[in-house]
Amino acid sequence: MSISAALPVVDLAPFFTQDDEAGGVARATEAVREACRTHGFFRAVNHGVPPELMARALELSAAFFSLPDEEKAKARPAEGSEAPLPAGYARQPANSADKNEYLLAFDPKLGFNVYPAEPAGFREAVEECYAKFTELGLLVQEILNECMGLPPGFLRDFNGDRGFDFMAALRYFPATEEESNNGLSAHEDGNCITFVIQDAVGGLEVLKDGEWVPAEPVDGSIIVNIADVIQVLSNDKLKSATHRVVTKPVHRHSFAFFFNIHGDKWIEPLPEFTAKVGEAPRYRGFVFNEYQQLRMRNKTHPPSRPEDVVHITHYAI
Repeated sequence: MSISAALPVVDLAPFFTQDDEAGGVARATEAVREACRTHGFFRAVNHGVPPELMARALELSAAFFSLPDEEKAKARPAEGSEAPLPAGYARQPANSADKNEYLLAFDPKLGFNVYPAEPAGFREAVEECYAKFTELGLLVQEILNECMGLPPGFLRDFNGDRGFDFMAALRYFPATEEESNNGLSAHEDGNCITFVIQDAVGGLEVLKDGEWVPAEPVDGSIIVNIADVIQVLSNDKLKSATHRVVTKPVHRHSFAFFFNIHGDKWIEPLPEFTAKVGEAPRYRGFVFNEYQQLRMRNKTHPPSRPEDVVHITHYAI
């Protein structure tokens, strides 16, 4: 892989300091804008999430997933839960091309989460990570607001309900000769912003100019990608990039935090990128929940043909 093909690196330190005489905030904002235009992904450093917390969460997650299946099953989603998605432990259906298992968690204050009894400290690590990723999501949303040239606080007001954010602890199964090497099939994320931390195994890859670029594990960094909602709002000015996870000879562990939007929200290209600049909208509007339900059906009832997989082009004009 050439140096030019590597993911852009953005130092977020200027956003955590009070003194910006050197123009660090403007440079970091421009770096985010350029990364979201060209890659849809970047590697964040000095992001405010303690590296020791991320390392501890990954270690405890690996300990949980190594438990016997009957122990993990005790953390399965509760029946009758009103969570937007089933909170708790699950694994991909046997007929899915994706080979992973996961534990899904929402904001702890909502009371949806189901935690395992072991390992000790896992719940605390998950909840600490959740809080820190929420803070980071609010920061990156403000940076994107500036990148998009929107009125101050527009995205904060447009997307002020945090009840639909969620986080997944994941374990990807090792590659085998009998099955494909899909840990997670090529896709684009359907939310607003995604944050990923991963162990040293690797396997996350981003499609750039027809080539798969590895998002190499780097201790203490967070992989950030914008997702479909931002692409639609910006009328394709910012990019929701295709990515995948390729399985390796050993288990891979990661956390993915999905900074989301309320399910009832109407999503369409904003006037700032259409009528106000004389451009036609590239997408028809839709209710976010309807889009998510179509995407979830891809998982539970995988289409027989790749062209039948629902993604944001389903709403393209």
